[in-house]
Amino acid sequence: MSVKSLPPISQEEITHINVYGAKEHNLKNIDLHIPRNQFVVITGLSGSGKSSLAFDTIYAEGQRRYMESFGSYARQFLGSMERPDVEKITGLSPVISIEQKTTNRNPRSTVGTTTEIYDFLRLLYARIGEAYSYNTGEKMVRFSEEQIIDDILKKFQDKKISILAPLVRGRKGHYRELFEDVRKQGYLRVRVDGDTMEIQPKMQVDRYKIHDIEVVIDRIKVDKKEVQRLRESIAKALKEGKGLLFIENLENGKVATYSKTLMCTKTGISYEEPSPNTFSFNSPYGACPHCKGLGVIKTADYEKVIPDDSKSIIEQGIAPLGEYRETYTYKMVEQIVKQFKYTLKTPISQLSKECLDTLLYGTIEKMKVEAKGK
Repeated sequence: MSVKSLPPISQEEITHINVYGAKEHNLKNIDLHIPRNQFVVITGLSGSGKSSLAFDTIYAEGQRRYMESFGSYARQFLGSMERPDVEKITGLSPVISIEQKTTNRNPRSTVGTTTEIYDFLRLLYARIGEAYSYNTGEKMVRFSEEQIIDDILKKFQDKKISILAPLVRGRKGHYRELFEDVRKQGYLRVRVDGDTMEIQPKMQVDRYKIHDIEVVIDRIKVDKKEVQRLRESIAKALKEGKGLLFIENLENGKVATYSKTLMCTKTGISYEEPSPNTFSFNSPYGACPHCKGLGVIKTADYEKVIPDDSKSIIEQGIAPLGEYRETYTYKMVEQIVKQFKYTLKTPISQLSKECLDTLLYGTIEKMKVEAKGK
């Protein structure tokens, strides 16, 4: 049996996408050499064949070749695709087409989310990625239950702690049935969104908000004499939390994470098992806490709010307030500056920082404002 060898790939096919004799729609038998690994823009007048070249020729042929790589069983469900009217295309890689949408202005929509490549990348990093400690840069290791107990004895000696098992992590729901099941198992307390509370009959939370719920397995003072009780509670917490538990220091409220999955041997910090949500900017566990995953932060420009601090409020020194007029807004502003012993004619540069902060950012203090009704 002889094996027929494929012709070698030319250098031009590696560096360029070559289109020969494109006649799709209004294309007039054109030849093109498009450089690869570069950002290429196709421009021209309306009707000059831009879409016919990009979508109906290059993309259509790339998609057709991809479909042909499937087995005959899969192709019977996908149907057949017609070959575009072109003599030959070489150097073509697998293709992706992104439809232009002028109505979608969601800042969370990216090329990765639109093409769904982002979902596969998150899964890839979660399953085969290796975790490293952000403190030491060393690879995280998995600890046994005994090693977790030894670390707790070392770090929380003679301290009162609460052993928590996570049940819900960043999900919406009222969880009425969950609280009832936990109560039937004999547990008395749960920690909901950072607040510890006793379990009540028919207890539930806001179903439209994202919640973190942990059951309080035990409250104990860490002591080597009580190591057996600690061991039993840790085992129970790991079972309920599916390999993950939290230790809350009841003296300062700080929470430490322990996991049978990933931990740093030198610093003792612990990571949860990576999941696709960890790498999602749309998830509270993967998003930047500062920008909430949007990549940008909107703040007020102080110089535009107060373009000239030598002016007073009545002279439009605070631009958003506009021209002075007998309105409730100006009545409130007048009452605020009056409490700090200023007037609306006082230049903004002479206002105290406390007064200016109250004007710009508000206050929790109640103030009486006199308003005359008609």
